[in-house]
Amino acid sequence: MSENTNSTALNYRKKQRKEEMKQQVITFVLMIAFTIVAFGMVMAELSKYFVIPILIVLAIVQVGFQLYYFMHMSHKGHEMPALMIYGGMAVAFLTVLTLTVIVWW
Repeated sequence: MSENTNSTALNYRKKQRKEEMKQQVITFVLMIAFTIVAFGMVMAELSKYFVIPILIVLAIVQVGFQLYYFMHMSHKGHEMPALMIYGGMAVAFLTVLTLTVIVWW
């Protein structure tokens, strides 16, 4: 009975790891595609008012992919590092927003 339980647990872990690897490969391919799109837009010399916002969005999406899939922030037990990262991002955003308002005002 114990041997059956061990093989079931092993099969479950193998399935989880296979699914996680699949997600990482898909994420990696998407990040490469985003990078190619970004380089293509810059090389095509499109309007900077169009390119810059798109580049910023692509960069934010890539950072999210990095955190969740390659740094394993979606797993249990990573709540405190995630809180620190989100807190740092909030402070950085508020700092940039504050400096932007001060300069433009």
